[in-house]
Amino acid sequence: MKKQHTFLQKEISRRSFITTSAKAAAGFYIVPRHVLGRGFTAPSDMLNVAAIGVGGKGHDDLGGLSKGTTNIAGLCDVDDRQAKWAWEKWPKAARYKDFRRMFDQEKGIDAVTVSTPDHTHAVAAMAAMQLGKHVYVQKPMTHDIYEARKLTEAAKRYKVVTQMGNQGGSYDGVRRMKEWYEAGLIGAVNRVECWTNRPVWPQGVPSPTGKFDVPAELDWNLWLGTAPQKDYNPAYHPFNWRGWVDYGTGALGDMACHIIDQPYRILGLGYPSEVECRVSSVYGDFFKESFYNEGFPAASVINLTFPRAGKKDLKLNWYDGGMKPERPDWVGPNEKMGGWDGGTMMIGEKGIIMCDILSEHPRVFPESLREAAEKVPVTLPRVPEGHYIQWIEGAKAGYGKTTLSSSFDFAGPMTEAILMGNLAIRSYNNQVKTGNATDYPGRKKLLWDGANMKITNYDEANQYVRRTYAPGWSI
Repeated sequence: MKKQHTFLQKEISRRSFITTSAKAAAGFYIVPRHVLGRGFTAPSDMLNVAAIGVGGKGHDDLGGLSKGTTNIAGLCDVDDRQAKWAWEKWPKAARYKDFRRMFDQEKGIDAVTVSTPDHTHAVAAMAAMQLGKHVYVQKPMTHDIYEARKLTEAAKRYKVVTQMGNQGGSYDGVRRMKEWYEAGLIGAVNRVECWTNRPVWPQGVPSPTGKFDVPAELDWNLWLGTAPQKDYNPAYHPFNWRGWVDYGTGALGDMACHIIDQPYRILGLGYPSEVECRVSSVYGDFFKESFYNEGFPAASVINLTFPRAGKKDLKLNWYDGGMKPERPDWVGPNEKMGGWDGGTMMIGEKGIIMCDILSEHPRVFPESLREAAEKVPVTLPRVPEGHYIQWIEGAKAGYGKTTLSSSFDFAGPMTEAILMGNLAIRSYNNQVKTGNATDYPGRKKLLWDGANMKITNYDEANQYVRRTYAPGWSI
């Protein structure tokens, strides 16, 4: 919580005014609140934030951060068209296209937001953390499993305050669901079903073709960053990059941090031990399987197994591209299954806890459990300030002083677990290309050694644990 202060009213003599003015000019003096008066924030209480990626989701992130006691000190975007609105809103902020140059020249930055395409998350966040800057990184935290592990370790090494941008982790819904679960309302949970309507961009389609001029406002080489060299194509930028493996993480990467967050958090999950997938090039249809090396499929089902000490293994099933889980008997024919864009079900021995994405509209089934659910006491602290302000206040307090909803010690392992699904998809694509799989019964279940980040039964799949960056980039 923000520290409360007492405002003192007092006269400032001409001599003290001259003295303090001289100290301020020399750079030694911080103006106290009692000089500024009520309604003003002392410079010492402002968090100087730089934003990397200000179009798209960066627009939302800057909006959330500007509600706190922040000074938007730097703005970085490779495309002036995407950044135009931010240039106009914060005309005094320093402007850059390359975040590395910004870090070299802007020494007063305290914290950084990263709202770029997924393939740039890790290099931008790592560069900031190495300079001791707190970071807020959009979901998924990283493009690759290896990157997630390294950023998790770096947050502890450099003692910076971190938050991943899955804002549902700060909502009341997930805390209420945890209270229900811990009260034993639905008994032991051994199966979880998660689904989304994504993708809403092209996936499962052939690689784009054609020759296009690079827009004058765009630095295409900087946009590519860690990815292989490729000609500019509007099929990749500014939005549809999510569907291509070099830049995005598909429907799973876009939505799973909002949807898997609840069971991962509530059930205390760790690294999965097994992963398997089914894929299709047609939205909502598994009868037409077709694979494209550069892109993610139009639809997929991913099956993850999580070992749990002293408990039965938990099965977590993910569905996207129009696929949904079977309706359990406890959920009546007229009941909504999740929300319009997806949902989560934790299926227990005595009932089900369900919610929409972001843990919204939590409810229990069967209906006979609802009276008992209302009587479960509220025991967990809520986050009334919200996800962004929680990070701002945490950064001002300093490393280890507060607990955040999605700091990297939580978000990192969850991101690794989620990205196992994409590892399975890309592994199966490789099996198809090499002739090792022809239909569903022939594809491999992958066995995962989480501690060592290694597939133990199909070495070819390990190439997808960690990318090879383009020359000049590293973490």
